Amino acid sequence: MTKTDSPAEPFAEPLVEKAQALEKEKQSLQEELDLLKLQYEELKTRLFESTIMNSNNLKEIQRLQQEVAHLRRTPLFIASVIEIVDGGMVLLRQHGNNQEVLTKPSDEILSKLTLGTRVAVNNSLAIVRILEKPADVRARVMEVIEAPNVSYEDIGGLEEQIREVVETVELPLTEPELFASVGIEAPRGVLLYGPPGTGKTLLAKAVAHASKATFIRMSGSELVHKFIGEGAQLVRDLFQMARDKAPSIIFIDELDAVGGRRTHDGTTGSAEVNRTMMQLLSEMDGFSERGNVRIMAATNRIDMLDPAILRPGRFDRIIEIPLPDEKGREAIFKIHTRRMTMDPDVDVDRIIKETDGASGADLKAVVTEAGMFAIRRRSKSVSMDDFEKAIKKVIHKEEASSSPSSTVYA
Repeated sequence: MTKTDSPAEPFAEPLVEKAQALEKEKQSLQEELDLLKLQYEELKTRLFESTIMNSNNLKEIQRLQQEVAHLRRTPLFIASVIEIVDGGMVLLRQHGNNQEVLTKPSDEILSKLTLGTRVAVNNSLAIVRILEKPADVRARVMEVIEAPNVSYEDIGGLEEQIREVVETVELPLTEPELFASVGIEAPRGVLLYGPPGTGKTLLAKAVAHASKATFIRMSGSELVHKFIGEGAQLVRDLFQMARDKAPSIIFIDELDAVGGRRTHDGTTGSAEVNRTMMQLLSEMDGFSERGNVRIMAATNRIDMLDPAILRPGRFDRIIEIPLPDEKGREAIFKIHTRRMTMDPDVDVDRIIKETDGASGADLKAVVTEAGMFAIRRRSKSVSMDDFEKAIKKVIHKEEASSSPSSTVYA
């Protein structure tokens, strides 16, 4: 043994080889671990997908079970009540085969039955439930579910007209005992007429907002249809729905579209309009009782309406909605500018004088245009100059367009 040799050298080489082997085994185990992690993530993803699929399958199974239960259910037949007999018995006529049967319903159902009521019966022809009366779906969508966000405080210059509308439409529904104590029949209809933009429809919106009754709105043009008898059927369904949901208010906008003077030019279109109007006259004040149903209508052309629709009993009050006077224009202007930031130089009296002959809709347009001019200047406040420009654009636009000096060349 030389002096440079060490006693540990014979053991060093095997230890190095063993360390290298262990390192290779470690790398192999690490690779295997990484592979197992990938397989685990893949299995986790498959499990998630299977859970979603299982949830969808459970929903589909539940839907099929409901469908099977529905198919196994005993079918119901439709019948109408044709007579209510003493002793709690009811005579029914089944639709389709006109088979008549005498049955005894429960006391709860019996109390709700009237002649003509549609009911559902089972195989034993026992009454299961009461059905609603059939009505055109177009009549159902005319019911105002959410009242417009317009109150009487949003209407300016029509204090007297508002008072008359409240007395005619709201008071008979809210305090009918007042009319009974005086000994008069409550008014049943009110007609609003006047130039466009004076607030007729706005007043109807305020009534819908304030009234606790069912409010049904429609346009006269919606009653005019292509096919014969369709308009008259819609009128019947509309009033039937109003009677079923009484107390109720029917508002007919643009009444002149269907209530014009009766003429016949030899066409089926003219005859259909007349037929629709006659059905409307019959529903408003015919042989059948209208019930606790009030009617409001609006028109710009009262001169075109048929005299039969204007008589008392159909419209007990005919109220003119005129163009606002100076005091009314000031009230309307203040309503539309109550949330507006205006410069101190804005002269309200001058604006009111310069808008002589303007309607409420015109004044609203003036305020909106003035605000747009201020926005164009990137200003947060409206100036008098903005109102002057707005008045010139909205009120005097016809004069400006007819004047050669008003032409602006870009």
